[in-house]
Parts: sequence; structure tokens; C-alpha cells
Amino acid sequence: MANVYFRKINSNSLEEISSSARHLLETIISKENIYLEKEIPLKVHFGEKGNITFIKPKCFDGIISFLKSKNIASSYIETNALYVGERTTKEKHINLAKEHGFTQLPIIIADGNLGEEYQEIEINKKHFKKCKIGKQFSNYNQIIVLSHFKGHMLAGFGGTIKQLGMGCASRAGKLDMHANSFPLLNPLKCKKCHTCEKSCPADAISIGLISKINKKKCIGCATCIAVCPYHAITINWLSTLPKIFHEKLAEYAYAAHKDKKNIYIQFAINITKECDCMHRELKPIAKDIGIFASTDPVAVDTACMDYINKQEGKKVFGGRDILDYSEKLGLGEKEYKLIEV
Repeated sequence: MANVYFRKINSNSLEEISSSARHLLETIISKENIYLEKEIPLKVHFGEKGNITFIKPKCFDGIISFLKSKNIASSYIETNALYVGERTTKEKHINLAKEHGFTQLPIIIADGNLGEEYQEIEINKKHFKKCKIGKQFSNYNQIIVLSHFKGHMLAGFGGTIKQLGMGCASRAGKLDMHANSFPLLNPLKCKKCHTCEKSCPADAISIGLISKINKKKCIGCATCIAVCPYHAITINWLSTLPKIFHEKLAEYAYAAHKDKKNIYIQFAINITKECDCMHRELKPIAKDIGIFASTDPVAVDTACMDYINKQEGKKVFGGRDILDYSEKLGLGEKEYKLIEV
């Protein structure tokens, strides 16, 4: 049985949230006898442009000050988004992060400029033998994974497991989970500028009378999606059934967690129906709860889901099968002891 530490939030004060997060971190380190590495990055989500309910950087000030007090070097670490937007390339992604206030620490985009940098982590599971995780995650033995619990249109809920699986995957890994590795090229939108053709590392794109992608050559890196200036290359969102997507997400989370001594801290505030990738204002659909922390990613998601369902008196989000499959993989366990601090 895993321990999940919990602290209620009684106001929307960013200072209180920051202080509570630090207290939880200090508590879990003490109670679980966690050894801290000399360098520990913070895995975060910077929020899409136009989104206002992502976890604000000031909420992390307490954690950052604690690490500084222990002379532990830190940074923000994240990967590029699969879809076209303000988080598609390293430069735009960092600019947006700074615009959203993430200026306390250096920023690392773990999968490179276009998502081309990744390390294959061997897991030998049902859907994947290897998973493509952002390359720079391999530089660290320990990560503090800071997650926002909310909904997600495909996963049902987005929390720690999603922050691990989707959040640590390179662009090619994200495509693996969403669309069976193959992007779609719309010949009617293609302006024959040859940008994608020149950028394709597998020589899989041919631009001519009818532009097309050769699936036999395509390696699923999704660079073409990022570089096309006319949005003629997209993701086949419907190519993976929800159940399969849930299992793939869990397998990628397993790969990102593998051989790490991570600490998982989850913020159950600003709980919205959709995720922080949505580039518009979202309204909370449930009351703020507080902050959860554990060394077990499955336990912390389970505890958070159970608490919100109990508080709201109903099932708020789907996706519990993700927890079942994650436990089956050995990512963690659903049985937990909730310890309020």
C-alpha cells in the first residue's frame, strides 16, 4: 500500500498554495526517507496560449526555495506539443512559458527544437517494445513531477500518469500514442512549398501532382506536422480507440517512470472539464480540493480521483481503466493510505 500525503487548500491564494506545496514536499521527503539528487528538474506544463487555469508558476515558489536551501540545482523541463500551436517548437515554447511567468528557473525542452531528440526506453509491453521519451530526461535520476488534476477529452482525466506518459514523450512518442505513428497529408491544403519534404529525415514525403506520405518509409517523428506552414499535415485523431489510447498512455508513463526516483505532487485546483492544452478560457467544474504527494504515480491519481468523486457526490471523470492497466503494468498500486498533513 502506497502512502499519499494530502493538504487541503482553503483559499485561492498563490502564496498559500506555494507554502502548502513546500510543506508537502518536506513531509514526503522526511516520512519516506527520500534521498535527494544534486540536480532535480521540475516537470511542469506551461499552459497553452489563451489558457488561464494551468497551475501558475508562483505556486511552485515554495518548492523552488526549498531546493535552493538544500543547494540542489533545478530547472523547468517539458516537451513540445504534437499539434501546431505556440508549444510546437522549442523557441516558441520557451517564449510562451516566459510569457506565462515561468521565469524562476532555466527552461529545458527535453525533445529538442522540433521534437526530434529522444531516447528509446525498452519496456516490452503489450503495445510498445520501446517508448520514445524526450532525450534530456535521461540526464536525471530524479524528477519532481508537478501535475494538474483535471479532465481530458481522450483520457477521461489528466493527472500524474498523463503528465508522465504524454508529458515526457517526444513528439514522435505522442504520435505513437495518438495515431498509430502516421500523420495525414491533405493534398488540397498542400501549397507544394517542399518544406516538409526537405525536413523529413526518412525521405518519406513526395511533393508532386498529388502530395503524399509513404507509410512504409515514415518513422512517425511528426517533424512534418511541426514545420508545415499551411497546416496541411495533421494527426489522425480517430485512428486509435479510447481504450487503446488509455493503455498506450499508461505504457509511456511506465517508460518515463522506469528507473527514476521521482516525487509526484498533484494540484487539485482549477479543476476543469478539459486540459491545459486548450487555448481558451476554461471554467472549473468542481470545488478546489488541495495538493497530493506520493512516490507512487498510480496511488496519487487514484487518491485524487476518489477524493473529488466523494466531494462532488458523483463520478466526475472517466478513465479509471488507466489506473487498472497502470497497476497491471507495475507502474504503481491503486491501494493507498491517505495521510492529511
